[in-house]
Amino acid sequence: MLSSSADAQSPLVTGLEIRPFRALTYRQRDPGHLARVSSPAYDLVTPGGRERLADADPHNIVRLILPRVDPAARGDGDAAQLSAELSARTLRDWQDSGVLERDDRPALWLYELRPPGGAPATVGWLGAVAIPPPGSRAVLPHEDTYPVAVEGRRALLAATATDLEPIVLAHDTDPVVTELTAAAQRGEPALELEDADAVLHRLWRISDPQLLREVAAAFTATGAVIADGHHRFAAAQAHARANPGHPGSDAILALLTPMGPGGLRVEAIHRVLPDLPLEEATRRAAAGFRVEELPAGPSPEAAARRWLADPAASGFLLSDGRRLVRVDEPDPDVLASVPQEAPAAWRGLDVVLAHHGLLEHLWGRRDDPASVLVAHDVAEALRLARERSGTAVLLRAPSPADVAAVARAGARMPRKSTLFVPKPRTGLVLRPHTD
Repeated sequence: MLSSSADAQSPLVTGLEIRPFRALTYRQRDPGHLARVSSPAYDLVTPGGRERLADADPHNIVRLILPRVDPAARGDGDAAQLSAELSARTLRDWQDSGVLERDDRPALWLYELRPPGGAPATVGWLGAVAIPPPGSRAVLPHEDTYPVAVEGRRALLAATATDLEPIVLAHDTDPVVTELTAAAQRGEPALELEDADAVLHRLWRISDPQLLREVAAAFTATGAVIADGHHRFAAAQAHARANPGHPGSDAILALLTPMGPGGLRVEAIHRVLPDLPLEEATRRAAAGFRVEELPAGPSPEAAARRWLADPAASGFLLSDGRRLVRVDEPDPDVLASVPQEAPAAWRGLDVVLAHHGLLEHLWGRRDDPASVLVAHDVAEALRLARERSGTAVLLRAPSPADVAAVARAGARMPRKSTLFVPKPRTGLVLRPHTD
């Protein structure tokens, strides 16, 4: 079965169940300290970035979400399990020493992410969202997952019994949710920091019982698409199946943001194929696409960004980090390589055509993390192409409506197809499963 084509879905439709929880937070809450001990989501942290974050503070959250086991001490043990056990020990140490403290009352958290330059803020609710039963369409994924990555996150969850970072869900817009959000966003926030991208993060702790009941009731009328955290959601599902009835395992820490205004925007995630020279990539692509070299000028990155932002452009770009080649107008044989039984919303995506028509059909590359690298921006993609003697495939971002249409059709994009921004900061609020 093609994992990125449509899966059978039950017609059962349920709403979201969001619950307050007793959070675990850093005792020291000044903005400078929170900036030093927090991090981006685990899958956005490069190896070098991991070391910089760990060096910034001995209690940076990266030591929990990406624990580093000394290779000399690893022996023949399972790397994922040893890493998870190290994270669990570190988490206990930080709680015992007072680095982290537990709230005395359950609460939801109102979370505002305000980008620089006057861009609209994203505001959502952070809470424990119940994992829907099989067949429910309350929470819909839109991307494939990679089993090894899911197992690594599951092992971490099982060892720590704590949601160390939130997933992000884009929920149906609802006027009652909008009204309650506006009413709750008042007074001074409990947590505040500015990250390295100048995004201002502000969180209000909401514990008023009446307001909590109203928010929970409003969300039962909505469903959601996973915007970020497919591997963590799959890991939570696996953990819940393995631990039925275990306290807290039936929910996951999630930031609920609205679909559309007041919500997140979507950016592309690009591909890099190591050890595939651009000349060879272009020659083989020409067997099924029109290819044309474009002027890269003194800055290939700037030229690529201009092309990707052009609404009249079609297809995608290839680059070795120095040159740019446009690839478009697939021939009938390439189009036929895209599974025809899949929903139309899925077949029309650039990332689907790139994976099925180019990477698999013409280049013969399977989609696994060693064969196909992902890059979260153009600069990273071009750098990786140069460093790995490979070819970058630069893609245009789908719209939020495209993502929702794919999810509601029961289909899956290839793994790591979308980058919803801005991202919540990891380490500000943790959710222990035990009460």
